[in-house]
Amino acid sequence: MTSRPTGHRARKRFGQNFLRDPGIISRLVRAIGPKPGQRLVEVGPGQGALTEPLLEAADGRLEVIELDRDLIPGLRVQFFDKPGFVIHEGDALKFDFRELCGDGPALRVVGNLPYNISTPLISHLLAAGDAVADMHFMLQKEVVERLAAEPGGAERSRLSVLAQYHCRVESLFTVPPEAFVPRPKVESAIVRLTPHETPPHRAQDEALMFEVVREAFTQRRKTLRNNLKSRLSGEALSALDIDPGRRPQTLSVAEFVRIADHLTKEGS
Repeated sequence: MTSRPTGHRARKRFGQNFLRDPGIISRLVRAIGPKPGQRLVEVGPGQGALTEPLLEAADGRLEVIELDRDLIPGLRVQFFDKPGFVIHEGDALKFDFRELCGDGPALRVVGNLPYNISTPLISHLLAAGDAVADMHFMLQKEVVERLAAEPGGAERSRLSVLAQYHCRVESLFTVPPEAFVPRPKVESAIVRLTPHETPPHRAQDEALMFEVVREAFTQRRKTLRNNLKSRLSGEALSALDIDPGRRPQTLSVAEFVRIADHLTKEGS
């Protein structure tokens, strides 16, 4: 397994922290469970430490997306003998994952993500719909906690509702700073996001629902009565069996869908 330095200095502007711990890498690959015939895509392969075992498990077929052009020649040399290894140079935030999928099997997307792009990239991938089969990401631990947070938890946020509306979210295990070079200042964690084949709670107007979620969390210490007063009254919330004195982080996905569907019915 390759985890040695290649002389490349990690760049702060790309948020680079290279995973080097062989035990963590093996555990992550086991959690992903890649199999021959699947369509794997790695975001930000860096120096190839995770790329090599992924290629072995996927029978030599892997596509990667790398923004740092200085890393690409090293990756080409490292995996020159793997005809199924394909590099896409570019920004994953602007990448068309639906086009990459085409008429083939849905993509399994993995990566050790820079902390500064984790939330927007997850949102971008969720927008790709059924082009993505699942996602396994190394993220800042607090981001994983927000993704997986249940209603009522301190970490519950707009991101929690967005992710859980679209996916089953599983926090798998934590990763200490010493597993990386350079060492980040925070702990990391692995999350698995599996899009629902059939969403358990589907809003009639998804765009409206996420507008409601955004407004509800604008001031999380305030009540729904205050945050949603431009949308509906406290009496209307009570009629939906939702206490207007509750705070947004206490609501389930189903309750946000209920509010959005009421607004859709009322023509709001």
